Amino acid sequence: MSVTWYECKVKYRKVQETGEQKVTTETYLLDAISYTEAEARINEEMATLTSEEFLITNIKVANFSEVHPVENSDRWFKSKVALIAFDENTGKERKTNIYMLVQANDLKEAYDNTIEAMKGTTGDYTVPAITESPIMDVFPYFTGEEEQLEQFRVIEKSATSEEENEEVLEENEVE
Repeated sequence: MSVTWYECKVKYRKVQETGEQKVTTETYLLDAISYTEAEARINEEMATLTSEEFLITNIKVANFSEVHPVENSDRWFKSKVALIAFDENTGKERKTNIYMLVQANDLKEAYDNTIEAMKGTTGDYTVPAITESPIMDVFPYFTGEEEQLEQFRVIEKSATSEEENEEVLEENEVE
């Protein structure tokens, strides 16, 4: 199942480094199933980010096929990647553009992170454009189910090991 990313623009009063308050509009990215869920999630996220009143001014589907966060990076860049395919019927090259959001500190690092994200790609591609994105932060959907599943697997393994040990002991007693 592919992820649908939503760009949410939020207007609120932000305290500047100088201490003065200024009304600002910032863009955030989150994944959701619908516009309704995106609105609910951005409300939750903004409630944790600011104690001020805020207004959601726009929610739209973002055209990112992949999002790649990188530790110790503070800005987001939109990378346009042209996938190159050879059309055997016409004998021509076809380019299909996809857009990735990569985190980096500068343009060169964004390019390097895009290339790193494309490792393992079997086809040819080019990176015709990288631009800095207005996105301030990304909120991926996370339920905690992943951790619960991992804990279950650990418990399941230990239970299986105990059962195997008991069977071995029973076999040794029979002999």
